[in-house]
Amino acid sequence: MKVLHVFKTFWPDTFGGVERTIDGIVRSTAPHGVESEVFSLSRFPDHEPHTFNGARLTKAKLSHEFASTGFSIQAFRLLETAAQRNDLIHYHYPWPFMDVLHFALRTKRPSVATYHSDIVRQRFLNGFYGPLREAFLKRMDAIVATSPNYLETSPVLHRHRERTTVIPIGLDRRAYPDPESAEVASVPLPCSEPYFLFVGVGRYYKGLDSLVEAARLSGLNVVIAGGMDRPAPPNVHFLGPVAEPVKVRLIRDSAAFVLSSHLRSEAFGIALLEAAMFGRPMISCEIGTGTTYINIDRQTGLVVPPDDPAALAAAMREIVGDPVRAEGWGNAARARFEEIFTAETMGRSYAELYASLLAEKQARP
Repeated sequence: MKVLHVFKTFWPDTFGGVERTIDGIVRSTAPHGVESEVFSLSRFPDHEPHTFNGARLTKAKLSHEFASTGFSIQAFRLLETAAQRNDLIHYHYPWPFMDVLHFALRTKRPSVATYHSDIVRQRFLNGFYGPLREAFLKRMDAIVATSPNYLETSPVLHRHRERTTVIPIGLDRRAYPDPESAEVASVPLPCSEPYFLFVGVGRYYKGLDSLVEAARLSGLNVVIAGGMDRPAPPNVHFLGPVAEPVKVRLIRDSAAFVLSSHLRSEAFGIALLEAAMFGRPMISCEIGTGTTYINIDRQTGLVVPPDDPAALAAAMREIVGDPVRAEGWGNAARARFEEIFTAETMGRSYAELYASLLAEKQARP
């Protein structure tokens, strides 16, 4: 079974949440006999490697960008050639130019779209794009949401609910350093314990201003890895991007992991999933997305209103005030991870979906 993944960008150009998920699907479906190819755009396609973690890479030259959407004249020809090599096409939404590519392709191969996120920022342009998006989703043989929470709260997915299935994003624990290894244990901590940890890029929807203010209100140490530096009290420690052993050490010894994202652009929260995998309690905001599928209030951590520094500070004080209960939440988070969010579960679910779509195609007269 050969599957072609389509998204606007991929490693080594970028390696964000969607790209990490594609890579995870590629690796976790391989044991089920799935051969993968990833089609994306690049400014320098001739300089790119040809494979990554077992997937063949096809890169079309990026022509220009508008409203965070990449366009490419070369993509039409290269995607048609790539589609001919594969049995099924797996699109990763959103990328409006991808919709145009699909209709130009006129393929009869089964097509599935993983719906990673609503379009949040470009609301004005989204009004013009809406008819194309609806036509594209109607043409999909199946649609995948990454959490039941997002399926329930997305007005777009609601219109296609009967053809949408939920396959949560999963992580492979073996891809991370052993938290008990000497490599991890030798990493120095940036501040005294207890501390609260945020890991991620400093995008507009991450709520870092609220987290910094919560640190000021609570007086507790906060470590921000990966996020952009900004004015902050002395108990906020900005580290910039960190290596994997450093990240694992920071997660392992944190009082709790905090994801302060306050907008629906945070559609899932892979960083939360990493914290759950290592058995840490979590604090997140209720924004109607997968973050509250990973972190269940008072079962695996605490859930607070978005953009509310006082509520966030109160949750941090509660964690520190009852470390025994917090540790129980962390253990429950690890158990929930093993039950729902492993790469093995994700890979098996996608492989079964691919097989069912191909079987349906073969059964058609």
